[in-house]
Amino acid sequence: MTAATAELTVGEVSRRSGVAVSALHFYEREGLIQSRRTSGNQRRFRREVLRRIAFIRIAQRVGVPLAQVREALDELPDSRTPTRADWEALSQAWRAELDDRIRRLQQLRDDFSGCIGCGCLSLDRCTMFNAGDRLGEEGPGPRRLA
Repeated sequence: MTAATAELTVGEVSRRSGVAVSALHFYEREGLIQSRRTSGNQRRFRREVLRRIAFIRIAQRVGVPLAQVREALDELPDSRTPTRADWEALSQAWRAELDDRIRRLQQLRDDFSGCIGCGCLSLDRCTMFNAGDRLGEEGPGPRRLA
């Protein structure tokens, strides 16, 4: 394989990864992926970028913020592509946070039709969930589902 065929254009990366070109440009600006520029100033990506993009998308899909994804990728030596072992280590590290997010989403789902705990007392059912506006003493904003 020649150097030219070992690299992909931004359009090819977009098609192969399912990520919009604008998102690829954003990922590059944010330091999540890298490209080189040709003499005509066109981006060229190594094929390995597809695995990095898959890693980014999977992490995003489960709710890991891009800042955390960047930190994880920055820990890899020489900006290499994440391996299965890297993903296993990171997913273990993120597990507690994901479990907490799942717990909060389940609480939101189960309590959504009740009260959001804002302390406003303007809804008929707020006195049932927030008698005497006790949640208002904890500060502004939602309290029960926060």
